[in-house]
Amino acid sequence: MAEEFQVTWEGLLPATPEVVWDAVTRHSDGWLWAIEYEPRLGGAERGLSGGGGTVTAWDPGKHFGTEAPETNGFNRLDYVFEARDHGTYLTYTHNGVMDDDVERQVDACRQHTAFYYHSLGQYVGHFAGRDSTYVSVEAPESSAKGGTTAITRALGLSDTYVGERVHLTPEGLPAIEGVVDYVSPAFLGIRTADALYRIYGRDYWGWPAGVAHHFFDPATAGTEEAWRTWLEGVFS
Repeated sequence: MAEEFQVTWEGLLPATPEVVWDAVTRHSDGWLWAIEYEPRLGGAERGLSGGGGTVTAWDPGKHFGTEAPETNGFNRLDYVFEARDHGTYLTYTHNGVMDDDVERQVDACRQHTAFYYHSLGQYVGHFAGRDSTYVSVEAPESSAKGGTTAITRALGLSDTYVGERVHLTPEGLPAIEGVVDYVSPAFLGIRTADALYRIYGRDYWGWPAGVAHHFFDPATAGTEEAWRTWLEGVFS
């Protein structure tokens, strides 16, 4: 049975509303994935929803929204930007409809949202305005059980904590030297001088795990194929 849901996130981001607006509407691949919006009320959205959507609010630096039709309902996102002395207070609201395994799906949506908007804070705080090469690779189906543990073990990580400095040497890939910026049972984030490395432990919900990285220096960007090969090796 289809059920409506709402997931929210709000918090202070370390940048002006103009910078946060740019990150949300023009540089989403620096913290989320590549999405295109026609910069006007009624403009088209491409890349966020399967069939595309429509811009429902376009007030730069203040209010932005989109909505897309779904098979059994809708998918609606709303952003309110408020200038504060130390940055921007962002209020994000996601409304939609889910029709299968709703409790698990909503929990996954809520925890993904928290991770995404933390990554937005990392982007505007450290890489604002920079273009990104986005690499996203899902691990094999076997990673749906114990995938996060296998990935972190292969990277040489254990008992990781936010603020920990790490030096990782994944086989066949450039060394990673950075700081852990996010840790939860399902997600791990590492920030380097020129990238955000993200581990998505979706095995927490019984789905395959994966990685999604944001590279801000083309010279050091790992390729999708290289990460796929590495993950296949981890789960071979």
